Amino acid sequence: MDTTVYILAVSAVMAAVVVYAEFRRRRLSMTRAAGWRLLSVLDIASTAASAAIAAAMLVLFMTGIWLGRIELRSQAQWGIISYIAIFLFLWGEGHRQVQFQRPRGIVFAEWLILAGANQFLASAFLGDFLSLHRGLTANIVSAVAVLVGIVVIAMVVPPFVKKGSEYHRILQHLVEEGECVQQEYAAPTPECPNPKLWKMVDSQTTELEVLDFLKCLVTTLKPSLIVETGTFLGYGTIKLAEGARANGFGKVITIEYDPVIYAKARERIQAAGLSDWVECRNESSLDTRINGKIDLYFSDSALAIREQEIRQLLPQVNPQGVIAIHDASSQFEVIRKAALQMEREGLLSVVLLPTPRGLVLAQRRTGNAGKRSAAKP
Repeated sequence: MDTTVYILAVSAVMAAVVVYAEFRRRRLSMTRAAGWRLLSVLDIASTAASAAIAAAMLVLFMTGIWLGRIELRSQAQWGIISYIAIFLFLWGEGHRQVQFQRPRGIVFAEWLILAGANQFLASAFLGDFLSLHRGLTANIVSAVAVLVGIVVIAMVVPPFVKKGSEYHRILQHLVEEGECVQQEYAAPTPECPNPKLWKMVDSQTTELEVLDFLKCLVTTLKPSLIVETGTFLGYGTIKLAEGARANGFGKVITIEYDPVIYAKARERIQAAGLSDWVECRNESSLDTRINGKIDLYFSDSALAIREQEIRQLLPQVNPQGVIAIHDASSQFEVIRKAALQMEREGLLSVVLLPTPRGLVLAQRRTGNAGKRSAAKP
């Protein structure tokens, strides 16, 4: 086979493999429109192009050595190493783009900047081995690529930032592209060294396995009153309400402070046919008033107010009831420390479950909880 044809074939295969992997992790399909945007296509193409270029250079280099045309130590090694590094960086950026709803086009912009800078450095310090053209032309092309990359960043980042908090960006992503189940994003911890065994739909929603566990808690404990703080998009609320519906009795009171998020969550709960089992409140969990004893309390609100919220609601928790506190892994020290501190104070009996983001299961210590639960954090 002619060397050029062989190189092109290897490059095409590598690009196809990367595109296929990108399709899978971005949940894209040629048969549906969800997720397809020009900038998304450019992001995928940039990563695939980097991999293809690296593969082509590597094949060319190895072929040259085999035929005795290239020395083992040559300037071409810079091109191989630099484009492998660019590919690995862009692949990681794409991963973060999917998990954290980073703006479309950011990977493409970064590729333009990195490829342009790489070409310029190669031309300036090592000789122009990455281009068919030498000297001024290559440098002009490199400068234009970097400039275009900067312009693209200036175009896509400000609108992304204007969407507000990460919660709002997740909501926008859900509206535009639908639900996307993926591997859990949380980093490994000593208690949960392999978080990728779990699944998630976004970086703020509770792990899917933990959501199923919440439903099992409801069907096991048979609570009459369930309180959830931090509705977000309603995934947890729906599982709690499904448990109540399976029992044939019970009510879920769910509390969400953000009015935009609250409206979307309420819409999802209604669409799930669970409105009769759920009372949605758009208010602060620190201002809410609960009538009656809480049999199951799921705390999943903003980290900054979580301890104060738990202490405030604790006197209303049934002594035989269960408190579930999310985000209690060792990477979220504030919640873990708060739970253990309340245990030291004699307010709670705590069990730390080793999930990726951490889950506390607790009960009131009836001897001291009534006297000390009002203490300030």
